[in-house]
Amino acid sequence: MRNFFARLKDRTIWSWAGLAATWREEYSFRCWVWANLASVALALWLPLSAGERALILALGLLVLVAELFNTAIERAVDFTSTERHELAGQAKDAASAAVALTALAAGVVWLVVLLGLIGR
Repeated sequence: MRNFFARLKDRTIWSWAGLAATWREEYSFRCWVWANLASVALALWLPLSAGERALILALGLLVLVAELFNTAIERAVDFTSTERHELAGQAKDAASAAVALTALAAGVVWLVVLLGLIGR
């Protein structure tokens, strides 16, 4: 059990280091964090059901997760080679598209929730 907690501590340290580095070096990540803070505030202020709030909060976190994956892929591709390659560009574009689609999903949920509020 002691080994489990030692590994858990290491994983936590590495995770926070990755989060801090991404915050420090990725403007897009910081923008998504601020957008999510606004989204959380609005979700808590509006008269939403627990399920609606949970979905909005979860999708907001998923946008951040997608941006972290995008950053990881960009860093790995850039580290591997400095020359331009079609496959490297496709990998980066696909990761960026994942962020965009995740953000679109969050936007769709917000739209449906807000339309539901109007209809109440």
